[in-house]
Amino acid sequence: METLRKVSELRLYTGRWRAKGLSIGLVPTMGAIHDGHLSLVKYAQARCDKVIVTMFVNSKQFGKGEDIDTYPADEMRDTELLAETGADLLFAPSQSEVYPPDFDTCVTVSDLSAGLCGAYRPGHFEGVATVVTKLLLQSMPDIAVFGEKDYQQLLVIKRLVRDLDIGVQIVGAPTIREADGLAVSSRNVYLTLDERVIAPALYETLCGLAKTVADGGAECAVAC
Repeated sequence: METLRKVSELRLYTGRWRAKGLSIGLVPTMGAIHDGHLSLVKYAQARCDKVIVTMFVNSKQFGKGEDIDTYPADEMRDTELLAETGADLLFAPSQSEVYPPDFDTCVTVSDLSAGLCGAYRPGHFEGVATVVTKLLLQSMPDIAVFGEKDYQQLLVIKRLVRDLDIGVQIVGAPTIREADGLAVSSRNVYLTLDERVIAPALYETLCGLAKTVADGGAECAVAC
């Protein structure tokens, strides 16, 4: 697996692949690679001839007081894990490669970004939408794979692709969970031992509520 740093290098590779009629899958990540990311690579490999993984800690999706300085990415470790999957390329650009000094464009998906996570993280989804748009246009894959764990993010990305007529199919892949049901996440390392024991209760509660509603045993009111 070769590591590329420049958009021009990435386009050189993808251009050669397209000239040979090969299909291309893209798996965007921010590093801190775990089993969930690896499952996305495998998901893309099952559907495409070539797979590109991007690794970029996107400064624009971190708000004030968030963890960009301590985000648990480790490029050497992450690269080794991705290489073991057989991914074809790793695109790991610098901040200046993605956001030149005079960069002045943002992509906003207003309605889908307004509630849930977006209500508590102002500017987060604008940062996500902007960098994903750039990554899609830089590589122009046939498909791009995102985890269903971040479901609001997945919907935001599907909408921007539709609205901007970007010719890429956005695919959601199933959430990978620990044995106790906790979704695998880069930020699970921040949990204390006590918090790690408590965390799976949310998933258990949601599953139980969904079953109760599906069985007709309760009514569910949604506040907008």
